[in-house]
Amino acid sequence: MTTSPIDLVVIGLGYVGLPLAQEASRVGLRVVGLDVSEATVDGLNAGRSHVDDLEDEDIAAMVERGFRATTDVGVLASADTVLICVPTPLGSEGGPDLGPVRSAVGAIAQHLQAGQLIVLESTTYPGTTDEVVKPVLEQASGLVAGEDFHLAFSPERIDPGNESWGLANTPKVVGGINRASTTRAAAFYGKFVSTIVEAAGTREAETAKLLENTYRHINIALVNEMARFCHELEIDLWDVIRCASTKPFGFQAFYPGPGVGGHCIPIDPNYLSHSVRAKLGYPFRFVELAQEINATMPSYVARRAQNLLNEHGKPTHGATVLVLGVTYKPDISDQRESPAAPLARHLDLLGARVVYHDPHVDDWEPGVDVTRADDLDTAVALADLVVLIQPHSEYDASALASRSRLFFDTRGVTIGEEAHRL
Repeated sequence: MTTSPIDLVVIGLGYVGLPLAQEASRVGLRVVGLDVSEATVDGLNAGRSHVDDLEDEDIAAMVERGFRATTDVGVLASADTVLICVPTPLGSEGGPDLGPVRSAVGAIAQHLQAGQLIVLESTTYPGTTDEVVKPVLEQASGLVAGEDFHLAFSPERIDPGNESWGLANTPKVVGGINRASTTRAAAFYGKFVSTIVEAAGTREAETAKLLENTYRHINIALVNEMARFCHELEIDLWDVIRCASTKPFGFQAFYPGPGVGGHCIPIDPNYLSHSVRAKLGYPFRFVELAQEINATMPSYVARRAQNLLNEHGKPTHGATVLVLGVTYKPDISDQRESPAAPLARHLDLLGARVVYHDPHVDDWEPGVDVTRADDLDTAVALADLVVLIQPHSEYDASALASRSRLFFDTRGVTIGEEAHRL
């Protein structure tokens, strides 16, 4: 094809697509962002960010380098490379909802040109690139994948809020439908990512992403279950983990908590278990057990909160419970799948009045009535119980515990006897 006026179109300008667009624009590529949200597009073109890892000045710098956002799918016809970075939430049957992916692929298919590189980054089940994306592109365009155009899968590895590992220095796994597609995709990402890891194919690249998160999912479930029986046996699990961590080989520390959040851990392993059930007819028992354990942690925390109040002569019904940190991880505003929401619902069922404080969240809607605390010190003084969900850097947990009537630390960050730890 002739020289294109656009080097890259990124479809989906969220926490994955926008950092990709930023890094590509940094190395001089001509980048256009494509999104279905007019509000998102207008905000970006005006230099406003809507994701945690990029500030307004970062977006303004991208715009100054030539980046623009649009809702016009016609730009796809002018791109050398197209990256699909749309969300894949869980569907009603436990597998990924491929609606956004199918929509993006359909738009690409209508504008596909010979010589283009198409890469799916959205997390999904093994086989999606070959079985869903490839047929649609070929049938609508009459072009042949791997010959007329290149097609690959490259799993996103974005960790919001991580100051050490970003897109440019995190190794990038790439798997094409054939050797030519892998080579083309590796060369593209190599322009702004320091290390490229070539997979044997698309299925291996798709499964690598699921293995990474399933590994974490299962090990978090292990320590979450240990937290329950260690509490009953009066064993300090946090000290157990500290001691075990001194072994220089064969052990990696995972920590218990009130539940798992974000897109990766509570969602991605289900893609793999759903695929195993759908294609092979039997369960992926490790994943399903881990999901069961992790999903029940908010209710377990609520019961522990109820027991703490009862032990101190305060019924849960009518008690004021202050929840600190309602995001899914510290120091970000992202609330996706945060365990704070089901915890609030469980506390509400027990009759507690739920108050929340979070320096990163102005409006929280967990599905029950909650009250936002504007003044942390006043809220702590008035609460019958304070429950720490996310240890944002703005919180001095040990100091807060010393000023609370009751303090329940679900993250093991406090020191001293003022707090009750998970």
